[in-house]
Amino acid sequence: MPAKPLVVLGMLGTQLDRGRGADRWDRWRPTVALCQHEDLVVSRLELLHQPADAELCAVVLADIRRASPETEARGVPLALANPWDFEEVYAALHDFAIKYPFAVEREDYLVHITTGTHVAQICTFLLTESRHFPARLLQTSPAKRAGSAGTFAIIDLDLSRYDRLASRFQREQLESLSFLKSGIDTRNAAYNRLIERIEQVAVRSRAPILLMGPTGAGKSQLARRIFELKKARRQVSGELCDVNCATLRGDGAMSALFGHVKGAFTGALEARAGLLRKAHGGVLFLDEIGELGADEQAMLLRAVEEKAFFPVGSDKEVKSDFVLVAGTNKDLEAEAEAGRFRDDLLARINLWTFRLPGLAERAEDIEPNLAYELEQATGALGVRVTMSREARDRFLRFAVAKESAWRGNFRDLNAAVTRMATLSTGGRITAEAVEEEIARLVSLWRRGGAAPVDGIADAIGAEAAAELDPFDRVQLAEVLRVCKASQSLSDAGRALFAASRARKSSVNDADRLRKYLARFGLSWKAIAEA
Repeated sequence: MPAKPLVVLGMLGTQLDRGRGADRWDRWRPTVALCQHEDLVVSRLELLHQPADAELCAVVLADIRRASPETEARGVPLALANPWDFEEVYAALHDFAIKYPFAVEREDYLVHITTGTHVAQICTFLLTESRHFPARLLQTSPAKRAGSAGTFAIIDLDLSRYDRLASRFQREQLESLSFLKSGIDTRNAAYNRLIERIEQVAVRSRAPILLMGPTGAGKSQLARRIFELKKARRQVSGELCDVNCATLRGDGAMSALFGHVKGAFTGALEARAGLLRKAHGGVLFLDEIGELGADEQAMLLRAVEEKAFFPVGSDKEVKSDFVLVAGTNKDLEAEAEAGRFRDDLLARINLWTFRLPGLAERAEDIEPNLAYELEQATGALGVRVTMSREARDRFLRFAVAKESAWRGNFRDLNAAVTRMATLSTGGRITAEAVEEEIARLVSLWRRGGAAPVDGIADAIGAEAAAELDPFDRVQLAEVLRVCKASQSLSDAGRALFAASRARKSSVNDADRLRKYLARFGLSWKAIAEA
């Protein structure tokens, strides 16, 4: 592919760049010199300067146009009351970076750090490292003989962080982490570490990202957040194109992904661009990538590696530079071993692989996610949705209990809150509405094959089972097991209290067991018959 136009951002050097007479061409002036290298063709130069230095800037820009006619040289006023104040300089450069129309898919950027104050150089480095300037650093140096353009180097510095500036980055990173989590104050330590890693990759790398996890774990929502974060950090400028690969079948899959030309097959009355072409400059999210067929996998591999592919029915190659985010609820390594997924494609997309845990694995995050879903329901229904304290406590006890399967993960939680909010008068969810929803969820999970394995919910009901402490659950499960295996109440009592009976002269094991079962509304006969 041809080289992209090169854009250089730099600060006017009020000392190094100065000069008016004809002898100025004998002096090394770094801003002019950087446009005089044959192997560094600058298409555009953005020269930041103080308004008071506008006259000097005009001279430098005119000399650049003379020395390098192919360079578009532009002056950019940057007002600073005190160019040695770190906070002021950083804020001014930060504002410039936010507003500048970077187009990384069409242009390459260098930041010239030879000129300007030391404060400006350090702030420029920090903003480049944080990807506010999506660029590399450029340093120029004078040569020994007069009139020479000197030398240049594209470098990476390692400067110490200043506390005040570091705190800005820390706040910004926390904002990015919160953004990826949709503003939810999650408490699960492993999940928070996972999101921190994803944030680091999203703002620093354009390599493919693979999101693994069960259905409903939040892969699609996180992919959209990754896209929005990349766009805010100048990683991409295009749009997000997403598709669930499980919905693609036959010839329609190739056409949807790679497009087709008119007449490529029966029914192809018009040409179609396809998602990969549409994603140029942006992000392509392929959910359930494990569902792609072998032919689609082969073409996708080439598109990821070479940024090029052939639309269906065309012999003309199409270019598309996109960032790939893929999602799957399958074990792709096992799929590859079974021959259902290409090893080479897996190797290409799993550089950054992150597994999202299901809701049942993040019990401590259910409460903040419940608050988030209530806010979402408020926006959707147009009425403030709240829960009484009794209703909230009851729902949370059920939600974090071992009996709660959450087979659909966050989709189940979203659906539950939506149902309760819709059926509650005035948006006030009551304890009665919660009990009704709990029964609905238990029935849903049981039909889906997620019935509890210890039999407690079958014996005393899912709602009562959800309120048991783990200690009581283990004890009751063993009692139920022994009762089912015994011929009578007395036999069950003797089996359960054998050790304590040996230490007493007079015992009534059957009565002791009967009283224990009564605490749960149970009897040995009912258990045996069940």
